[in-house]
Amino acid sequence: MAREFDIIIGIHSIAMAIKSGRRQCFKLYATHDGIKELMSKGGLSKNEINGLSQKLCRDNNELTKEATRLFKEMNLSFTRFPSQVFLMSEPLETKDVSWLFEQADKRDEMKIICLDQVSDVQNGAAILRTAAFFGVNVLVIPQKGNFGITPAFYRTASGATECVDIVCVGNLSRFVRTLDEKGFHVIGMSEHAEKSLNEVDISNSKKRCLVMGAEDVGLSNAVSRSIKEIVALKPLGEIKSLNVSVATAIAMEKVFS
Repeated sequence: MAREFDIIIGIHSIAMAIKSGRRQCFKLYATHDGIKELMSKGGLSKNEINGLSQKLCRDNNELTKEATRLFKEMNLSFTRFPSQVFLMSEPLETKDVSWLFEQADKRDEMKIICLDQVSDVQNGAAILRTAAFFGVNVLVIPQKGNFGITPAFYRTASGATECVDIVCVGNLSRFVRTLDEKGFHVIGMSEHAEKSLNEVDISNSKKRCLVMGAEDVGLSNAVSRSIKEIVALKPLGEIKSLNVSVATAIAMEKVFS
């Protein structure tokens, strides 16, 4: 069942959602201190704040009661957040695969990241934030087994949800093959690959796709079979593996810079 609303926490995430205008902001819940912090750290003006429907709470206890009630409506367990403010907004729109293929046909340049079996919220949000830093256009996730768009995801993503489109696909291996057919240079990452990422030549390709697997199991067999070029980050020290969000950041610097 589709969500009726999202709860956005984190000063920068809230500010970006308000500034971007990509979706409707239903109501801002905050204490007086929360409003001040949103203006000072989030860079919002008094007019931008006053233009929102608001629920001004007497203290953090009252704010927590409001948040707990709304979390329950979303079937989520309430978790405390540092800033005394949160935003109820229109749900984040995820695009479908046909939209992405239309964009791929129209654009001369495109940057895509696919996450295969990455289900941890913190990793998914950190990757999205880094993707926004490197100007990635689309983050692709499977319809089943993804991390989910939760308040914790918004907080870690730090506003990146308003910068990078998210596409859910039913069959990631088929999707990757189609990108290859459309002229994308598709690069999969695996610590077991013999070829190093530093050996990849991407200079002749303006449409690029980076595919990352979960740090415990890596790429699934189906997705691996669909990628022509699978490479590794070769360690220079004693530690042989990295957290998936860190590995993705290093790979993005090579593939998308």
